[in-house]
Amino acid sequence: MCLCGINYWAVIVSGLIAYGMGAIWYTVLFGKLWKKEVGMTSDSVSKSVMMKTMIGSLLLMLFMCFGLAIFIQGHKDTQIDALTGLYIGLATGVFFNAASMGINYLYQLKSFKLWLIDSLYQILYLGIAGLILGVWK
Repeated sequence: MCLCGINYWAVIVSGLIAYGMGAIWYTVLFGKLWKKEVGMTSDSVSKSVMMKTMIGSLLLMLFMCFGLAIFIQGHKDTQIDALTGLYIGLATGVFFNAASMGINYLYQLKSFKLWLIDSLYQILYLGIAGLILGVWK
């Protein structure tokens, strides 16, 4: 497998956008509900732990976007454009991330609301990352 066709700038930009979307998703849009569903309070997490978590999540988002770029690159017989990248990203989010999270959440007895919040974010950011990777070859 050759990684020479991957646009690393597109991977970085899509990872940073995914990270920024997460900041909005888990604070402004669903922050209170998400904290309630996971049982988190403002006092329960120290700043140093939160900083490690944020850095780790950024690195993992970059890693996921890199993986998505590899997956998109593997479709050499298909004309890759914005719509194809969006489709591949959304399909990855739905069929792999959301389904895998659903299995884990069932065994961990986590709520359906929490699964919706977390999996919809994964689907959305992977779709947008796929769109970016499809456009910016």
